[in-house]
Amino acid sequence: MAAPKAPVLQPGKTTGEVTLDETIFAADVKPHLVHETVRAELNAARAGTRGSKTRGMVSGGGAKPWRQKGTGRARQGTTRAPQWKGGGVVFAPQMRGFEVKVNRKARHAALRAALSDHAQGGTLGIVDASAFATPSTKAGAALLASWGKSTPTIVVATEAEVGVFKSFRNLDRVVVILPSEVEVVALVWARSLLITEASLELLQRRAA
Repeated sequence: MAAPKAPVLQPGKTTGEVTLDETIFAADVKPHLVHETVRAELNAARAGTRGSKTRGMVSGGGAKPWRQKGTGRARQGTTRAPQWKGGGVVFAPQMRGFEVKVNRKARHAALRAALSDHAQGGTLGIVDASAFATPSTKAGAALLASWGKSTPTIVVATEAEVGVFKSFRNLDRVVVILPSEVEVVALVWARSLLITEASLELLQRRAA
């Protein structure tokens, strides 16, 4: 199998090709690992802060509201019971974590699979960051238009590549992130992927 390649893109044109690392961008796509990792990443984003008080957590209600017999009313032991206004909640939801553990090797394999899927599908491009020395949203839009791939698109750039960030961040259905922020769930969501050459090296180290 030939080594995967990705086009080097500038606004309005393609200037060449970059040969990608086969171990990262030509890896076997294992759907079950991708599924597990996406599930873990989505669960990690859940806050889990919803919670209510049970009858044991509600303040007050230490005394019996009225005597057991002779009042004509139903017997009551405490005003903290669920049937009372201000009482506790039956089976109250509690704060909890939703974390799902995925082994490091499995996470890396899922990341390689998601990157390989873009490389094999022709939806991976390399941005020539030198073309964005001066930020220009118009230039960013021209690059996407000439490339002709579907959105949503993820653009991966380093912190130093400010021109790339500013050129793409205001475009519709385009998200610009750092290499350290790339997650499998984002790669699965995106229909196309753009990476600067500096980010490509950092991303390959993460996925190795």
